Amino acid sequence: WLTMVGGGQASLVGLLPVNKELYKDSHAKAYKSTAITNEGDNLDRYLLGRQFMVVLVVFCVNMSAGPIGGATLWGFPTWLTDIFFNGGLAMTLVTCMIGQLNSQVNASHCMLDYIDNYFALFTLWVAMAIEFSGLLHASYVIQLTVGALAGQPIESKEGPRSGAAAAFFWFRCLLSLTVLSFCIAVTMVALFDGKTTMWESVPPGAAVVVFFVLMCIVGMLEGMQIAFFAVAKLQESERGSNIFAKKTCDLLYSGDGHNLPGFMIGRQLCVVSCMLFVARVTSVDMKGEANLFGVPDGVQGLFNTGLLGAVMLTILGSISWQLVASAFPIAFLSNPLTYVLLRLCLLLEGTGICQGAWVLAAIHKKIANFQRDEVYIGTAEERAKQEMGDDGGLPHVGTGHLVKLPGFSENAPKSLKDLMKKDTNVKNYLNDVAEKMDSA
Repeated sequence: WLTMVGGGQASLVGLLPVNKELYKDSHAKAYKSTAITNEGDNLDRYLLGRQFMVVLVVFCVNMSAGPIGGATLWGFPTWLTDIFFNGGLAMTLVTCMIGQLNSQVNASHCMLDYIDNYFALFTLWVAMAIEFSGLLHASYVIQLTVGALAGQPIESKEGPRSGAAAAFFWFRCLLSLTVLSFCIAVTMVALFDGKTTMWESVPPGAAVVVFFVLMCIVGMLEGMQIAFFAVAKLQESERGSNIFAKKTCDLLYSGDGHNLPGFMIGRQLCVVSCMLFVARVTSVDMKGEANLFGVPDGVQGLFNTGLLGAVMLTILGSISWQLVASAFPIAFLSNPLTYVLLRLCLLLEGTGICQGAWVLAAIHKKIANFQRDEVYIGTAEERAKQEMGDDGGLPHVGTGHLVKLPGFSENAPKSLKDLMKKDTNVKNYLNDVAEKMDSA
């Protein structure tokens, strides 16, 4: 299931700009999925539910294959057993290569074929159901706050909510914020009281600082993958004019584009490395003392699993960054730290520690007969020449979006913005006006 969760994300985000009518007949089941995610704000909803699915599936995998304390294996020396078995490195590499990386390698270039099945559609439905529950709606509050602080409030692609719909939405946001606050309280109190599985030699204050730094790095990496796939099918001229955006895109998409799946492998290693530390910080260990906050043993058992920390990391270190990146992909590409982390991920991939993912991906691709998307729908430039209707400017206005418009467009009436989205001639006319203003 984890392979479909990972590959499905790469496919659905990457196919967003492509006119879905181009593959309606050739990939009918993929069309069913994109017909959902390309509508309104459904892509954001999918990303929200999908990320928590990753946490739940990985949590169950690690619980089912977790090492037993003091166990030995095949007569290996203690130091080797501690690193690969008791330390969980072997399980981490297996989970990454089999459950995540090989699917992302194939889905980065074979998006249509990868999700052209009912299992992908079922996974999409589950993710949408998780989002509907409201458990992680605090991410929307963070997304709206970031947009407002940036001076570019994030507008919904849907019409205004009715009174009942708005009340239900904000109720779920309040519920999610309450859950998030409780998760933070439990984790921080346990950490400062020395009641976690953190190494005793690390001072609590230092652990907290490193924890939040690593959480920000995880967030950047999560947002980067969304931004990279969001512009993967766009023309080079639509990928931003910032020097770091150009350097990043040149590095990612030059040649056969092998650096994009290479980034996904290196990125996963970075994320897993950060998660190893975060797991120690967020897993509660009362060391024989009274339960935290005096809760019953059953509740304390839930604390001890580290699941509350996982919920906190999912919201603050993952989903929120992805939602912001989906709204402002070019702004993410223009961040110098994005280029630095891209270089780091490619360096890690170059070490070869997860090269097995390429082998597994090649085997899967051969068995499933995956073809690159260009075989079915051509490149973005080819589709543009043939007027095949890519929506490369989703949406066409606002900071971080993909088509330049004159400055007055941000203050334009909503009816004009809607017209620009629907009528290509209007959009092109305003772009011509903008170019003349820039050259004047």
